[in-house]
Amino acid sequence: MAVILFYIVSALIAARSVVADTCSSVEALGYINVTRPLNLAYIEEQTQYWSTSCSALLPSCIVFPKTVQEVATVVQIISNTTERFAVKSGGHNPNNGWSSVAGGPLIALEHLDQANLNPATGVVDVGPGNRLDGIAAKLQGSGWTFVGGRIGNTGVGGLVLGAGLSYMSTQYGWAASSVLEYEIVFANGTIGHINVENHPDIFKALKGGGNNFGVITNYRLQAHRQGLIWGGNLVFLRTEAKDKKLLKAVRDFTEYNEDEKAAVIVTAERTNVNIVDSWIIFLFYDGPTPPPGLFNNFTDVNPLLDTTRTRTYADLMALSNWVVVKGSVVDIATETIPIPSAANAEEVMETLHNHWRNISSSALLVPGIVASIAWQPFSKKIAQKARQLSPDLIEADDSIDRFIVEMNYSFVPLTLYEQMANTMEATYTGVRNRVLAWQASGKLPQAYLPLFMNYGFFRQDYFGRLKPENRALARRVSEQVDPNGLFRDRTGGWKP
Repeated sequence: MAVILFYIVSALIAARSVVADTCSSVEALGYINVTRPLNLAYIEEQTQYWSTSCSALLPSCIVFPKTVQEVATVVQIISNTTERFAVKSGGHNPNNGWSSVAGGPLIALEHLDQANLNPATGVVDVGPGNRLDGIAAKLQGSGWTFVGGRIGNTGVGGLVLGAGLSYMSTQYGWAASSVLEYEIVFANGTIGHINVENHPDIFKALKGGGNNFGVITNYRLQAHRQGLIWGGNLVFLRTEAKDKKLLKAVRDFTEYNEDEKAAVIVTAERTNVNIVDSWIIFLFYDGPTPPPGLFNNFTDVNPLLDTTRTRTYADLMALSNWVVVKGSVVDIATETIPIPSAANAEEVMETLHNHWRNISSSALLVPGIVASIAWQPFSKKIAQKARQLSPDLIEADDSIDRFIVEMNYSFVPLTLYEQMANTMEATYTGVRNRVLAWQASGKLPQAYLPLFMNYGFFRQDYFGRLKPENRALARRVSEQVDPNGLFRDRTGGWKP
């Protein structure tokens, strides 16, 4: 009977879609929530993007499915139209069109917010409608934690599909390394459950492959034991002397730290005409107290403010949301670089930092400008753990330590979108060109330097920086599961 009903619904969907758009067709079914412009739910959902440039792209309607079956129905309807569309988890990716759309339907997954934990095994089913602070709160007190990102307001879907860098990555690899199985709606509306045994190529492609293969409706994750943690921020007023000390500290931490429970992010930030010119350091230890001296290279630089303390992981995730600059256009880009030897560290680190300061200085009169650069250790141990736990498209080798460098600009006027995109391109291109020159001269080692998808800028070539065989695998999987190119041709994002 269920099979018969499926084919009847399929026939009705196909018939309606010939003459109707997705929004009207879904509304006609009568049981899936659809909102139109001027509806309060529509307006509220559009405010949830991190970048106002995404909020300014107005979908024809927003569809709020509550189950995987409803997602499947919506995808099947869309596949019978020619409309562009988008799928939104949290909306934290600021690239226009990645999880936003103008004039086509938006599938908002916020009602798929399950976080169902097996307390005996630590296996947890997590829906893409969750944000990281929400999952942390739901798991609080269970003794288990997830390998998530560092900003609580981040949506699960985009984070995990882009691999996901975590405070716990030195222990457990990428966030995606903990995924045991994906529940996915494919382009033809069928529902699959993908794991390493039944579909190893699809499983690998989903780890670092973005939104190219379907709509993920559940992530079955292996959680990990955790009690109280220690963490917070150190804030420094910027001086040249502190530049030197903090750049050296993050370089040395990346090479020499042997404690898998420890993590740092070292961020420089400046605003209009140097009203704020500071360093903000994120410190984390997966335990109630770090060993004495572990973070001395940072704390000895005499911070103006120190918020580090013993706390719950949920508290740390909630605290982190101050970094989301509301009411601004946001640009994020990235580069991956090998850490320099001790002999070349001063030249490389300070030259790259001064390049960022020079380019960002050209934008300091832009209204609402906040410019930042974050140095994030990508140690050999992270690569080792990721490869041990699960295959992924990034497939970083453990021959060298690296940095993942994140560059951000946020600003107010939408009219400056292209101008600031050019500024961002000059920023990351300058980093890349200097790295290539140092590699050619022998000051930096030759190395595989993939881009980190979660921080990628829309003008960057994510798939072109992967190993050719992994890009080819992603393309082959895309053609296998989506032969008509629904996600390839009608959604935003990087395409293999």
